[in-house]
Amino acid sequence: MQGLQPSTFRAITELFHRISGIRLVEAKQALVYGRLQKLALDEGQGQDVEAFAQRLIKGQVPDRLMVELVNRLTTNETYFFREPQHFEDLRKRAEAAKSSKEFVLWSAASSSGEEAYSIAMLLADCLGLKHPWSIYGTDLSTNMVEAARQALYPLERGRNIPTEYLKRYCRKGGGPYEGQFLMNAELRARAQFMGANLMQPLPKELPQFDIIFLRNVLIYFDAAAKADIVKRVIGRLKPQGVLYTGHAESLTGLGLPLRALAPAVYCHA
Repeated sequence: MQGLQPSTFRAITELFHRISGIRLVEAKQALVYGRLQKLALDEGQGQDVEAFAQRLIKGQVPDRLMVELVNRLTTNETYFFREPQHFEDLRKRAEAAKSSKEFVLWSAASSSGEEAYSIAMLLADCLGLKHPWSIYGTDLSTNMVEAARQALYPLERGRNIPTEYLKRYCRKGGGPYEGQFLMNAELRARAQFMGANLMQPLPKELPQFDIIFLRNVLIYFDAAAKADIVKRVIGRLKPQGVLYTGHAESLTGLGLPLRALAPAVYCHA
């Protein structure tokens, strides 16, 4: 069976951890090898994946390949209206925000944009397009940021979108876009996406937020890194703001200045 030398696998995962903060366990060896092999093939260096990995470890490659390494090893599982309890909660908060001057939200691990556009559809429904609201989306992967900006998805990805929302906010493609749909221009104008590493200082362009979605990303980090990320993220949460985390993620025992409002829903303590 093909694979990396154990020492090479450890060195690659340490390199990835230094860049991203994400720990890849030994059970991910086949995944790491497969994605490195594909990257090596794409670069015309697929004959010897072990040698290619060593060049990455030693920094003997262009900087763009280090970016691409992160892109290839980052998991980006996502879909529209994931964990619907949060969207039910958000609907109530959006209704309450009708009297406010502005409503600003952040999808902090936005992947290819499904979460951010789920939020956008809900807000367009609740607040309309005359009320001032906006969404920011950030992701570690530059590929995912670009996909989110395009807002073009295979039709099967829309299976969790309510039928009414599909009709109102999604445009079915034809010709070269057959089998795809595009989020409409009005929603795309309300969402902006940029690269961000949650383990590092956040982009200065990010404002203070009424709502932050930090979901299904903390599972990839150890306790110290989780606490570090959440502290950094809630630094951008308004005093009365709300943080959503994934239902499979626990903040218990991390000593964070947060108070639980409901399962995976928090505010400042």
